[in-house]
Amino acid sequence: MPKVGMREIRRAQLIDATLESIDQAGMSGTTLATVAQRARISTGIVSHYFGGKDALLEATMRHVLRDLGAAAQRRLKAARPQPRARLRAIVAANFDVSQVSGPVMKTWLAFWAESMHVPALRRLQHVNTRRLYSNLCAEFGKAMPRTAARRAASGLAAMIDGLWLRGATTGEPFDTKAALRLANDYIDLLLDTHASARARQRA
Repeated sequence: MPKVGMREIRRAQLIDATLESIDQAGMSGTTLATVAQRARISTGIVSHYFGGKDALLEATMRHVLRDLGAAAQRRLKAARPQPRARLRAIVAANFDVSQVSGPVMKTWLAFWAESMHVPALRRLQHVNTRRLYSNLCAEFGKAMPRTAARRAASGLAAMIDGLWLRGATTGEPFDTKAALRLANDYIDLLLDTHASARARQRA
């Protein structure tokens, strides 16, 4: 009789091993066997819990995305209610320590590449992209009309992805402060420009 909670413990152990394997060997060098070896269990147990490599990567990315969601909730809860502060909180969540460690960044890159070929991963990527866009739209929408808010959300989402991708591919530790500074400057530019235009219209 398996111990209560053993399934969750085993899955967490295998997800950690997957992150380590992708970090050290890349996606092409990561197999059920290498994950099993790092977790010090049999390959059959990995197959039992995940079935195959795609399912294992999907579970690993769901874990990373849960960390991202938790970081966003934590930062939004602590932020002031104004759109500027909440937008900065969303940005900060995307550059949270849980998202910029070496293993996680390499797993994100592998996930993006694989999502172009694996439908389940593509759906997961679509959900993540839509969630970020929706959250940004909601906050920009408190400060500007819907069309402008959508455009601003698209621009900021692209900037977040671009800063993250550039940082991930430098081979150096991620410069979180620089990324935050650039993204926050963009938020300030959008909000201040809109506020100035609105003030001119009222004058």
